[in-house]
Formats: sequence, structure tokens, C-alpha cells
Amino acid sequence: MFHLIFGLPCLYVIIRVLWPLPWPLAVKAAVAILLLIASQYHLWSRLSSGSVFAPEFPRALIVLFNWAFGAIVLVAAMQVALDVVALATRLLPGGGWAIPTGLRYAEAALAMLLSAVAVHQAVRVPPLKDITVEIDDLPASFDGYTLLQLTDLHLSRLFPAGWAREVVTRSNELGVDLIVVTGDLIDGSLDARRADVEPLRDLRAPDGVWAIPGNHEYFFAYAAWMRHYADLGLSVLENRHTVLRRGTDAMVLAGVTDLSAPHSGQPAHDLDAALAGAPSGAPIVLLDHQPRDARQAAAKGVALQLSGHTHGGMILGLDRLVARANGGFVSGAYAVGGMTLYVNNGTALWLGFALRLGRPSELTRMTLRSRPRR
Repeated sequence: MFHLIFGLPCLYVIIRVLWPLPWPLAVKAAVAILLLIASQYHLWSRLSSGSVFAPEFPRALIVLFNWAFGAIVLVAAMQVALDVVALATRLLPGGGWAIPTGLRYAEAALAMLLSAVAVHQAVRVPPLKDITVEIDDLPASFDGYTLLQLTDLHLSRLFPAGWAREVVTRSNELGVDLIVVTGDLIDGSLDARRADVEPLRDLRAPDGVWAIPGNHEYFFAYAAWMRHYADLGLSVLENRHTVLRRGTDAMVLAGVTDLSAPHSGQPAHDLDAALAGAPSGAPIVLLDHQPRDARQAAAKGVALQLSGHTHGGMILGLDRLVARANGGFVSGAYAVGGMTLYVNNGTALWLGFALRLGRPSELTRMTLRSRPRR
């Protein structure tokens, strides 16, 4: 069913865009076959590695598949719009507008161009994004504290060791106090990704590098990955917290497992356990891969929640659908009660839909500032 769903836009493009073109039948049949092959990228991914989440193709082929798949989806969306207009004209007196052949060529060319831009935006090493977050009664010694949020690295054939090394280099150059990684670090087995994650060993910050699992960790031998993250020097917060100190002042950094954890027989997302024993009155920064439980976190006194998972919605317009699946949260900062929720667009994204238009990836540096209570 999954593969059929992704094949439907392709069939629509074949019927409504390709077949009306004045080309020889053999040419149209050959192009239709190529389109069908491209539309089944996720099937070929599963056949290559046993999982749609970790194709083990050469990077160039993954880029090509994403470009072709993206072009199919984009031209299908354009053709739907044209077909709606054409249908509407039939309801008007003397109507009945026929879509000209030139317009079909134009929409195909535009879709291919936009898809190329979208893939480029998706696979680049992201630019720095600076934001300031105000926290009620933040202790003076933490005023100006800086942290870097990385999330959704999805290290894989598309985001390999060289890409990871450049992200690590840029991260270390920022000189922040703390680095956090809010889940979905990998796509693939430990054997397949060992070299790709190795650069993470070089991440450095005075208050450490802390991580939580995302939903993708549960697809690939979760326990083995958690042990390997620890071996790399990442401190994993699985329903627990640590206390950051500046003299007598304290700030709590807490992390929870992903909401999908019980489906893999792993400890469920448990904010109460994560906060148990935390010093009273200390501001709480929570790492939670998915943003949809933000209201519950705010009700428990969390000051700042950092999430990822949504990839920012990837494409303007599509982000509205992604928001609906994530409690209304998809990209950027939200005021949730007295808490700030920041939903990061992602350092990278899942290589099964590596497209970005209007929702850029980001290296996110946050500066914490004190906000007096009103």
C-alpha cells in the first residue's frame, strides 16, 4: 500500500501530462517506464537494505532518485491545479479551456528546476541560525548562556562522514557552552553507519554534548546504537536529567525517549521520570524529539523545549499538513503557556524525501536571556 500511494502521483503525471503530448508511442512508453521506476524509489530502497529508511545506493543515485521523485510530485501538483482551472471553465458559458501542449512542457520544466533547487537545499551543510530565548527568572550566571541544537542528522549514504565532519567543524567553531542533539542521528545499521557517525566523536562544548533518541533510532538496533552514542562521547538522556551549574546557580537539562518507543519494546516517553529529583526552582530545558506533547511539558513547568522531527515541513504548503500531525507545531518558536517551544527545521532530513523549498535546514545557536516575571 505504501508503494502504491507513492505511485499514484506518477500515474497521474503519465495520464494527464505525458500521454497527451504529440510524441511517438514508443517514446511515451519509455518515459512512462522511467517515471514508474523513479516513483518506486522507496521500494528499491527497501530491496537494497531491507528498509525504506536506509537505502544503500551510491550517494549520486540517491540524489538522482530524490530529484526525479520530487519532480514527479511537483508536476502532479501543478497539473492538478491546471485541471481544476480547466474543469471550472467548462461551467462558464462558452467555456471549455483546453490545456495547451506548451503549458505541459512548461510545468514539467519548472518542476524539474524546482526539484533540483529543493534537493540542493536539502543536502547542503546548513547555515547558522541565531535566536534568543527569554526564560523567566533565569539565574544571572546563565544569562547569555549559549547552546547549539543539532537535530535530524539522518547520517546515511546521503549524509555521510564527509558531511558530518563539516557539520562538526562548524559546530565546534561556534564556541557554545552546550551542544544538544535532539534525535534521529542515523539511518541504517551500526555496521553500515559506523564510519559516518565517527566524526561526532569530535564534537566539543564545555558543558558537554547531550543527545536523545528520535523515532529513527528505534528502526535500527536501538540498544546497540545507544551504547555506540555513549562510546562516541554523547551523553544520552533517556527519561532522565542532568544539572548544569554556574557557582550556586543551577539549570536542568532533561531528555525523554521518543513517543514511538513502546512500539519497539523500549522504555516509554516519561517526562515525570526525566524530571524526578530535579532541583526546585531551577529552569528546565527539555529535549523531546517530537513537539506534539509540548503543552504537557509546559504544564509541568518546563521553561524551554527543543524538538525536531518535522523537518520544518520541508516544503511551504506541505508544512501545514505536517503541523496537523504534530499538535500544530512545525517550525520555529512557539509560546506554549509560559514555555518556549522551539521546533528545529533539522540539520538534515530523511533521505526518502530529501527536498526543501522555503523551509531551510539550520545549525541553531540559542542565547538564553533572563526575563523578569510580570
